[in-house]
Amino acid sequence: MEVATSNHIELNEKGAFLSVPPSAKGRWNEEEAMERRNFLGAFTAASVGILLEGSLTELAHAQSTAQGGISLAGQLPFETSKVEVSGNTIFVRRYGRGPAILMVHGFPRTSLMGRFLAPKLAENHTVICIDLRAYGRSGIPASTDDHLPFSKRAMAAELVGVMDKIGFPTFTLIGHDRGGRVSYRLALDHPDHVERLAVFDVIPILEAWSRSDARFAQTYWPWILLSQKAPLPESYLLGAPKAVFDNPFGHGSFSAEILEEYVSTYRDPARVHGICEEYRAAATIDVEHDRADKEASRRIECPMLHLWAEGGPLDTFYAKDGGSLGIWRQWAPLAQGQPMKGGHFFPEENPDDTAVLVKQFLSA
Repeated sequence: MEVATSNHIELNEKGAFLSVPPSAKGRWNEEEAMERRNFLGAFTAASVGILLEGSLTELAHAQSTAQGGISLAGQLPFETSKVEVSGNTIFVRRYGRGPAILMVHGFPRTSLMGRFLAPKLAENHTVICIDLRAYGRSGIPASTDDHLPFSKRAMAAELVGVMDKIGFPTFTLIGHDRGGRVSYRLALDHPDHVERLAVFDVIPILEAWSRSDARFAQTYWPWILLSQKAPLPESYLLGAPKAVFDNPFGHGSFSAEILEEYVSTYRDPARVHGICEEYRAAATIDVEHDRADKEASRRIECPMLHLWAEGGPLDTFYAKDGGSLGIWRQWAPLAQGQPMKGGHFFPEENPDDTAVLVKQFLSA
């Protein structure tokens, strides 16, 4: 039975991962001891700040079930690193060996969202889970008046650079929520790098805004609130950082330790500002990028898998368009997909069924 590794990982000059023995990093001794325990909360203050100064506990050992039970049973080892690319730093969790899969989380999660799904896909793949810029442990570039540094185009280009630097110029791409939008933009802007694309519980930004109405505004509150001018949305998030996890766009069945790791992002003013800048980009410059592609009839030509929450907005809002899958087929002729049990966060809440469909997609 495999357990998660506690090795600290660095990159050499060629971008390869290097394991640093625990003896070289005394702070890892505590984690080695914790591997033999069944509760993440046993991490002591000595474990805090392992990868980033001031960061919260490194949750290297995740729950073994989506229902909140905590165990190390069955966990594959993974490595962590920070990859410097284009003047920014991206935090990476790496599982397995083989052809590459890049997994991109959405709001309000981090790369930790892949803690169940990634090991299931890593049996014969290298799975790279990243923190998007401003989230978790990744860097926070300065923004501009047009929000370009937090556009999906800028974020997609950054991820191409990350994958190239660690030795995977081509890869399968899986994105959820905001990460799904970064992912389809990457497939449009950098098609030679994407072998297959999976997008979970989102439709293109242009299509969502063009169909917005009162029902949309009441459901997708982050789109409306977080795209407002600073400092209004920043003040709300910072004033009640846990509140975002008490609604359908944040709620999950994870433990208090996982919640604390997620919430840490929303206690940092710089990170909160970056997240709001991404939402502002989604209401402005991202729409223009989508519109230009649609007018030019650019399409995603690689095989595409679209999964969405059964009974959720994408399952009910767009019937006259053939559902969300019908919308995606206007952008990706090879798109296939189906609804999933588990709500908006089905990759985290229902990783078993998600893994089955993704594996089928990869082997087709």
